[in-house]
Amino acid sequence: MKKIVYTALVATGLTLSACNDSFMERYSDTSLTENTVFGNYNTFKTYAWGLYDVFTNGNILRRVGSDGAYASSRTYFSDVYAGYLMQRQGGGNPYAFQNISNVASGNGWSFGYIRSVNVMLANIDKSTMNETDKEHWRSVGYFFRAYFYAELIARFGDVPWIDHILTEDDTEIAYGKRTPRKTVADNVLNDLVYAEEHIKSAGDGDNTINTNVVRALISRFALFEGTWRRYHNLGDEEKYFDACIKYSEKLMQAYPDLHDNWGEMLTSNLAGMKGIILYKEYVPSEVNNYAMHLVERTSTHNIEMPQHIVDMYLCSDGNPIGTSEKYEWGKTDKTMYSTFRNRDRRLLETVAPPYEVVNHANKSWEYVDGKREYMDILGVTTYTGYGGGNGEAGKHKVFPMMNWSGNILPAVPHFFTNQGGVGFCVAKSGNYVWRLYNVWDCSLENKAEADMPIFKIDEVLLNYAEAKYEKGEFNNEVADITINKLRRQFAKIADMDVNAINNSFDPNRDPDVNPVLWEIRRERMVELMGEGFGFYDVRRWKKAEWFINKVAYGQWATKEQIGEGGTFINLETGLATTDKEQKEGYIYMYNDPTKVGKGWLDKYYLYQIPTNEIALNPNLLPNNPGW
Repeated sequence: MKKIVYTALVATGLTLSACNDSFMERYSDTSLTENTVFGNYNTFKTYAWGLYDVFTNGNILRRVGSDGAYASSRTYFSDVYAGYLMQRQGGGNPYAFQNISNVASGNGWSFGYIRSVNVMLANIDKSTMNETDKEHWRSVGYFFRAYFYAELIARFGDVPWIDHILTEDDTEIAYGKRTPRKTVADNVLNDLVYAEEHIKSAGDGDNTINTNVVRALISRFALFEGTWRRYHNLGDEEKYFDACIKYSEKLMQAYPDLHDNWGEMLTSNLAGMKGIILYKEYVPSEVNNYAMHLVERTSTHNIEMPQHIVDMYLCSDGNPIGTSEKYEWGKTDKTMYSTFRNRDRRLLETVAPPYEVVNHANKSWEYVDGKREYMDILGVTTYTGYGGGNGEAGKHKVFPMMNWSGNILPAVPHFFTNQGGVGFCVAKSGNYVWRLYNVWDCSLENKAEADMPIFKIDEVLLNYAEAKYEKGEFNNEVADITINKLRRQFAKIADMDVNAINNSFDPNRDPDVNPVLWEIRRERMVELMGEGFGFYDVRRWKKAEWFINKVAYGQWATKEQIGEGGTFINLETGLATTDKEQKEGYIYMYNDPTKVGKGWLDKYYLYQIPTNEIALNPNLLPNNPGW
């Protein structure tokens, strides 16, 4: 992302509103500052740099960067909430165990950013710019406002639609009712269509908002809104599926090629990478307190994958584990080696696969016979430039795993702290998530260089495939240009054959979902794992209960592996086993939420409007259902 320049704004006194500003904080002094800041094309550009902060906004769950010691964990929150991932510590999924509290403020109910965009939009026609330039900046403003409103809609449904700077005369809006969701969504889509037609095709330079970035947001938002309307019975969804298909097709023509290494898209410099539409650029000299990639090489990282999600990854023949002849687990042994054998390669890049080396005191090591197959499969090179982040960009998944100072992790799985004298990269379940792990960008000083994608063609292909299904138009031809294209990119699994997918294709699927749609959704989950889409997806499908109510447990292990402090789960009761003599089994992580009287509540589909906001404006009542 371009550097954000605040100097001119601060000098004039016009700063961007804090993102947690209350909707009620709506009146502001716009004299002098607007007259001096908004004059010509370059001053609009300077102001707009600050709007790019929306992509790392703390009020948005699906964000592309995060700061602080637990930054890596926060990046995964959406998929943790969806039940795709779990935390080693923390009491389990808060939505599964009903640990979501009533809120007085916050919760993402924030309109300060909307006001910041509207300030820019209000000054366009007053400027000295020509009509083409005015249309461009109006389009940029519409994009940013739409991006934030998409989040507000996803959280709250009905929200106030504010398309201008509120004044003392705007009491009907300030103290009025929420605007119906469908009206707000239609306004967002209309603004984005305008922006796609009027924004400058090249934006304002490399990696800025341009025609294709607008199309990417339409693709994402239109799929979300269309499926939400369909599965939540709101109606009038077809125009959103049509929009998703139309603008996704334009992007598929503009980005015909994919990057050939799936894992590198979250661990590398993204400038010039195939398929990347917009990304957040990190420059070490200008970034502080950013530790996403460093965390995954420490004892702090606590994100793991429950075994039932590992089991959702397909085998190399394109079949699920329940019907695949390629699935090895249980045929010769029940180790992690057989679990990961002949599986979708994206699993190996998401969950650290098994290996074992002989670790020597001087930070050197040697292979162990029969324990290096996944080292060879990933094709990584060993790395000896310990610490400091002075490795080679792209050499991301390096074996053996090591911490920030180059100390070796001799084996995966690594079940408990100080097992083998090593306290980092621990996974109680055995399934250590290392999506962001890399060695070259060590972030020792809490500064980073690896970029993060905001929009990429991989997501667009999945949006297109799903929208085509919802239109009744998904077939092998569509599968070949979307899902099969992604599989051939890196996964190394057989193509999807739509005609072969029937009710018996996967005996473990949700029986209430069409088997073809289930496979489309599976592909999305796998391709976008760890990128913040999960909680949005399970809610728009109205399938949160199916995913979130699952009992989270670890891989099959022996008592010797997990130690005396570990225990196994009884899948019939959903609780920890009481058999003290049990020698092996699936590792207990958390109780089955439904077996202990908890589980997903339908009120969670929409967030609560904070009580303080309702106190200020009682017309916001009724709150969302169940709150």
